[in-house]
Amino acid sequence: MSNSEVIVQPAATVMLLRDTDHGLEVFMLRRVANAAFAAGMYVFPGGRLDGTDGEGHDAYLVAAVRECFEECGVLLAVDAEGCMVADGHPALQHREGVHAGTVDIRALAADHGLLLALDQLPWVAHWVTPKGEAARRFDTRFFMIASPTGQSSHHDDTETVASMWVRPEEGLRQWAAGEIGLMPPTLACLRELSRHTDVAAAMAWGRSVGTPPCILPKLRLSPEGKVHGLSFPGDDDYDTID
Repeated sequence: MSNSEVIVQPAATVMLLRDTDHGLEVFMLRRVANAAFAAGMYVFPGGRLDGTDGEGHDAYLVAAVRECFEECGVLLAVDAEGCMVADGHPALQHREGVHAGTVDIRALAADHGLLLALDQLPWVAHWVTPKGEAARRFDTRFFMIASPTGQSSHHDDTETVASMWVRPEEGLRQWAAGEIGLMPPTLACLRELSRHTDVAAAMAWGRSVGTPPCILPKLRLSPEGKVHGLSFPGDDDYDTID
């Protein structure tokens, strides 16, 4: 199968946000250097949907919650009083089981009298991997949420090897200086987050988005077939590229 024929897999990712004395911060993870996709890049917690996530848009929401728990240990779930889970809650002991696929995250929540916080995750961006760029392609929905104040975040040391809370402006500065690697969707999300002074403002924007446009970049190729950039919807050459 050629790269242009690679099956596009549905995926979900979530931006965890928090307020600090220095302004809004977002949680990011660095993927392992030998990853099949986005190797060594800084990303938001996320991954592809699996068969346990359900169907329709809710499947993306469940996948975002599941991947967040797997990759950074934060369980986006509320108790009967509507309060987010905090460190020490017994449900948090099952991170490895969810990661291994032996524990279903919705069943885990139900067993502990919790509800996954799906209604607190506005859908704010939608990106599809360009044809020909990689052996894996994803149709990814990006969500955002205020990170639970009572939970700690830790990268999994399996798919990710480092993590940081960072102001969006600082993440963009580090990328511009060549200190970290970022993919175009991550860059776009950081640029949007940099417009907001705090979590409340960012979430207000997120809830106003509705259904975001699907962005499918296209590869710009030289006459020799080498990639020399990306074309985005609205660029002069976008419609001329297959």
